[in-house]
Amino acid sequence: MSSFSALRSTVLRSNRPSSFSHLRTPSSRLFHIKARMPSLIATRAAPRSSHPSLQQWRSYADSVTIKVPPMAESISEGTLKQWLKEVGEQVEQDEEIATIETDKIDVAVNAPQAGILKELLVEADTTVTVGQDLAKLEPGEGAPKPAKEETKKEEPNSSPPQKTDQPKSTEKTPEPKKVEENPKKADIIPPPTTHPAPAADGIGNRGEQRVKMNRMRLRTGERLKQSQNTAASLTTFNEVDMSAVMEMRSLYKNVVLEKTGVKLGFVSFFTKACILAMKDVPVVNASIEGPNGGDTIVYRDYVDVSIAVATEKGLVTPVIRNAETLDLVGIDKAISELGEKARNGKITLEDLAGGTFTISNGGVFGSLMGTPIINLPQSAVLGRSYVL
Repeated sequence: MSSFSALRSTVLRSNRPSSFSHLRTPSSRLFHIKARMPSLIATRAAPRSSHPSLQQWRSYADSVTIKVPPMAESISEGTLKQWLKEVGEQVEQDEEIATIETDKIDVAVNAPQAGILKELLVEADTTVTVGQDLAKLEPGEGAPKPAKEETKKEEPNSSPPQKTDQPKSTEKTPEPKKVEENPKKADIIPPPTTHPAPAADGIGNRGEQRVKMNRMRLRTGERLKQSQNTAASLTTFNEVDMSAVMEMRSLYKNVVLEKTGVKLGFVSFFTKACILAMKDVPVVNASIEGPNGGDTIVYRDYVDVSIAVATEKGLVTPVIRNAETLDLVGIDKAISELGEKARNGKITLEDLAGGTFTISNGGVFGSLMGTPIINLPQSAVLGRSYVL
């Protein structure tokens, strides 16, 4: 056996191939795999940043998508009014970066976390829906803030060379030279702006401006027209002597202002009078609901008064909840707070929802009489005017 094994080893050594790939023994395959491992390790050890596709994948995976936030059950879309931040700017967590205009209120889009705004997916004045992608945010803090200061500092430094370059640019331009070389032709040809067309016709300025209406004005007009087509309404005018109310207000308005900080106005008197009238005539505080214009009258034990407030965007009617439980000072305080929120654009859907009776004031515009339109599904509305 020893001679046979020695002979076999001699034959194997003499017939050993130059490449180990032809050997089929388990030990040779294992050696072949071990020989290739250094090359595999070298390729895996290469930095990811050297591969452009890996960089793109990494940046895409690290970015956060900002979506259109939920608005309300009855509102599913809006118009992206404006971007408050630009690409490359640093934003903080919960900072407002955009505003979406809906039929009733403006919805703020806040950053879910601090980072850098990398990409805007939607342009301004575009209709967006709830859940739609708006922008890409790269998480991080404080990187571009010093860059803004550097750009601001560079602007005044770059302005002086611009002033010094201005005469050089005028010397290089050939157009003024041609005018100077041919002064006779300039005298013969009259300037076209000396005889404008509107002045020749003797009519005057006939310019036009086209401004797209916002969603709130469009929705308000749509609902008012729907009310005109649906509700069979009747308007009555009544003259009321307000001398006693005016005397009472003049006596106590300063005292109320010093004690409560609330300005005593006339709206609270009208609101209180309407609440007392609704107790005697409950149908005024009721609403008509049901198909085909309504077939059911809903009577209520509470009074939620909608007060019309004119804003720059349109007319809104915030609601005073349970107005029957408030006194004159409480009503004036609620009206002042809701009016301020509406004018500052901070009104919410909860402030506008509901309402069993509406009070409008056309007297602030100087009108003596007016026929306000019923705010559906309410059954009545009060329009008031002042004659002092």
